[in-house]
Amino acid sequence: MTGAPAAVVFGVGPVEGVGGAVALRAATGGLPVYVAGRHPDKMAGVVAAIEAQGGTARAIPCDATDKAEVDAVFAAVAADGRTPRLVVFNVGGNWPQGFLDITPGFLEGMWRQGPLAGLLVGQGAVRAMLPDGGTMIFTGASASMRGKPMFAAFASAKAGLRAIAQSMAREFGPQGIHVAHVVIDGVVAGDRVRSLLPGLIEGKGEDATLAPPDIAETYWQLHLQPRCAWTHELELRPYAEVW
Repeated sequence: MTGAPAAVVFGVGPVEGVGGAVALRAATGGLPVYVAGRHPDKMAGVVAAIEAQGGTARAIPCDATDKAEVDAVFAAVAADGRTPRLVVFNVGGNWPQGFLDITPGFLEGMWRQGPLAGLLVGQGAVRAMLPDGGTMIFTGASASMRGKPMFAAFASAKAGLRAIAQSMAREFGPQGIHVAHVVIDGVVAGDRVRSLLPGLIEGKGEDATLAPPDIAETYWQLHLQPRCAWTHELELRPYAEVW
């Protein structure tokens, strides 16, 4: 039996990140939100922010590269009498490595958090959404489209994730599941950049970085699209980004 609609966001960190912003936007849109990630303390902040604005949220620790843990997230949603209608995959970090320094372990780590995790989350989403449909959104990057120096491992993972999104869209779009891939091309003005590269955001100037709430708004609008005019892939970048 189909349950009440809910949103599930994988790869949630602090409130100031993309995952946190997407969770907050889904909550303001009226959906109970399940946030899944590896850091309970950061997810707790997102849950508190959602509850402070009158929404409903639950945090579930999850390593998205572990099938059992991914399956447990969807099982928890079902146990609460709810069905995912919006699932967002926001897993994976961007770490540079010179081509000759890439080890098999480093490449495998990138692959696990990209195509493997995307496959596991995508499978869980499809199984939960059929036969009534829903929206599955993958967070991509400019590396999804091209390989740049120092990013061979990351680009290979992102390209693989993009291919999974395309295959899902072609197979399950006709069955009512809207699969979208969003290319984030530019610096995201979130907690990670602020902590690792202090001063970078201010140095770029006003509106020259991507604000997580604005990214989240785009994700929400993708979810609201009528099925007669679905977007599969779009690119988001600041006005001043060189591309």
